[in-house]
Amino acid sequence: MNTFSPNSPSLFFLVAIIILFVIAQSFFFTIKAWRRGKELGIDVKTMQKTVMSSILFTMAPAISILIGVISLSKFLGFALPWLRLSVIGSITYEFAAATTAATALGININETIADPMGFATIAWVMTLGIIPSLILVPVFGKRIQSGVLKIKAKDSKWGSIFMDALFLGMISAFLGMVFATVNQGLIGWIPVFVMISSSLIMIICGIFIKKLKIKWLEDFALPLSMLGAMACAIPITTLVESLV
Repeated sequence: MNTFSPNSPSLFFLVAIIILFVIAQSFFFTIKAWRRGKELGIDVKTMQKTVMSSILFTMAPAISILIGVISLSKFLGFALPWLRLSVIGSITYEFAAATTAATALGININETIADPMGFATIAWVMTLGIIPSLILVPVFGKRIQSGVLKIKAKDSKWGSIFMDALFLGMISAFLGMVFATVNQGLIGWIPVFVMISSSLIMIICGIFIKKLKIKWLEDFALPLSMLGAMACAIPITTLVESLV
């Protein structure tokens, strides 16, 4: 009897087909946009500068995505995280969906998954959870945007507060995962300490951006805080375990 492996060559083959299709779409629309730019009489140097700016702008999110793939690959293998985070996935959502489903199934996320049914369930949770955004945004996106613009037009201060409140509401949904283990003693506080280290790194980046006017850091603040927190997690875990 063959044992299940999340890194099966057949999974990589199926995922590669989808990834290649997405890449082909990107090249198709890039070529269409370039030809359209020439039809409109846009200078070639301007278009080249736009392309290079777009490439540089996407590097920072790409680093965050790579970190997400590596983080999830330990127990889900590389194929599924590669697929989910290369198409319409988000590290904040995918990681939460995967770990929540794994916890409900009693699967240890610190070990490579060997249960095909559990793997399939986690894949369905990660996929079905993101599908509503494909439907809701086209249907309600314009109405929501119009409502937000009306609020800002009436009172810009309350408009800003409203947007900040929406953002904090989204963040608070993920804080439950961070504080879920604090009842397990000092060991359970490790995720909190790692979160604090990430916040401190982001604050430092913010100071550099605002005070020292290092504008390019705006695009790299998120991946730097993620990488820094991952690096800090090692000494934090070692220190906490030595105190227990």
